[in-house]
Amino acid sequence: MRIGTRGSALALAQSEHVRATLPGGPGDHRLVVIKTTGDLNPTASLARIGGKGVFTKEIEEALLRDEIDIAVHSLKDLPTDERPGLKLGALLKREDPRDALVSRDGVPFERLRSGAVVGTSSLRRRSQVLARRPDLRVTDLRGNVPTRLARLEEGHMDAIIVAAAGLNRLKLSGRATQVLEESVMLPAPGQGVLAIQIRSGDGVTAAAVLALNDAVSAAEATAERALLEGLGGGCLVPVGARAKAADGTILLSVYVGHPDGRPSLRSSATGPIGLPGDLGRALAVTMLGQGARPILDEVRSAERFP
Repeated sequence: MRIGTRGSALALAQSEHVRATLPGGPGDHRLVVIKTTGDLNPTASLARIGGKGVFTKEIEEALLRDEIDIAVHSLKDLPTDERPGLKLGALLKREDPRDALVSRDGVPFERLRSGAVVGTSSLRRRSQVLARRPDLRVTDLRGNVPTRLARLEEGHMDAIIVAAAGLNRLKLSGRATQVLEESVMLPAPGQGVLAIQIRSGDGVTAAAVLALNDAVSAAEATAERALLEGLGGGCLVPVGARAKAADGTILLSVYVGHPDGRPSLRSSATGPIGLPGDLGRALAVTMLGQGARPILDEVRSAERFP
């Protein structure tokens, strides 16, 4: 089976994991590295180069052209509106969905000095940092995980925030100064989940990857992505979400905030695990009614945010 993937260290580690777990053994499958718009523009602001699908579009096109059999994505990078001709074949068991702080001097988030510089390319992370610590400075930071760690070590900033799942998959979890609790920072919808994308009419491949699907992770991710879609979608909007499934129900928490940290909103709701999409859509309606709409409208029309 031909597995489409980005070429970063993290993407390759994730795709190797999928290769090793597919039916038939790793020797029956090979990775096909595809450069995406995001990879070709490693320092440009994501907002400037399009944002939506910036790490997935070219891989999806290769899948549609039958140049690969499956595509492996970080689910948080995949747009919520499904591309015609493609579908999700499996959502793998979730890694730690939380964000992690890595500081140069080993200082945790609450003890960073006033004026400390925190690096992240995410408006969601920026918003939650400034909502809790308006005395900090947030600077744009792109690149793969090793590049971001190198920039930190070079003294360009005091701390960076990255996905804990990425550190774990690269065997770098020891670099984390602190894994941020969700009361401090809600993750991106779908964070920590690997998605396998297939062609809609490919029944053979669908059957092969179905065994990799994790029902709990799929239910949580469905609730989070339905919420994001209900709020207008987009990987660049400052929206955090975390669904937790237990005992037949899902607790879904959401954060919507201005990139400068104010105003910001938090809420949560519960629903049956069998209807995760309904829960996400309903909570989105609630948030829009509570003031999320003008925040998100301003973000989408703004040019000044990195």
